[in-house]
Amino acid sequence: MLFSGQQPPFCDLLLVVETGNTVASIALFRGSECLEVHKVPSPVMSSREKVAEQLLPILMHYPSLRDAVLCSVVPLLDQPIIETLRAHLSGEVVQVTSSMQLPFTLHYDSPESFGADRVALCALSCQLYAGEAVIALDIGTAITVDVLDSARNYLGGLIMPGLDLMAKSLHEHTARLPLVGIERPETLIGLSTAECIRNGIVLNCVSGIDGLLVKITRWLREERGEERIRVIAAGGNAPLVTAMLDASPVVENHAVLRGSSFLFSLNAHSSR
Repeated sequence: MLFSGQQPPFCDLLLVVETGNTVASIALFRGSECLEVHKVPSPVMSSREKVAEQLLPILMHYPSLRDAVLCSVVPLLDQPIIETLRAHLSGEVVQVTSSMQLPFTLHYDSPESFGADRVALCALSCQLYAGEAVIALDIGTAITVDVLDSARNYLGGLIMPGLDLMAKSLHEHTARLPLVGIERPETLIGLSTAECIRNGIVLNCVSGIDGLLVKITRWLREERGEERIRVIAAGGNAPLVTAMLDASPVVENHAVLRGSSFLFSLNAHSSR
């Protein structure tokens, strides 16, 4: 476990739990500073007992910890996590949703279906890049693209399968194609079936994102009158993909965790 147990000099602490489709992250924040992060496979958080196993060592090391926020895209995990947090923490426990107070105006046909991770990433975009339009990429199990204008209006987005999901789909829906690991291709075209799959998946993804960024940037400038446009990227495969893009996104580490912490500060009733 990555938590050191070194008590911060003051008690403005927040526990942030993010559950993704593959990995769950448990982070400790002091104000806007992310102090420590612990990652586990998401299924580890499937019961109150398992959640408590992860949380209790943290609470023992940080006895002044009172508050928490959950950002989850796996509904089956929400109840055991929320119940465990409320059982062991004396302060507020907040869950990130599209219905909470947001730093942007969400224009979406079904706001309740707008993922909590996307809410948090858009919130962080607003916090970091005031006065700029933002194209926010989240390159994980799925790849999402969300677009905000400089007036903090949500303009729309895109959702695509991620690299590992594409590799798994090819393997599971064909008779002979192997499951390959995802890494940066050494060549443009492959000389083995594994290389062909890996190169095809990664280079298709990179070329597709590059093309979308060109189109979205042009649209923001020509149709929306935006002059300052920031591209940011988050997610487990962001370092791999962004290193190969013609564009140069800013990779925001722990972006969803940080966005969730910011949303807690906007929505908590107690003063922090």
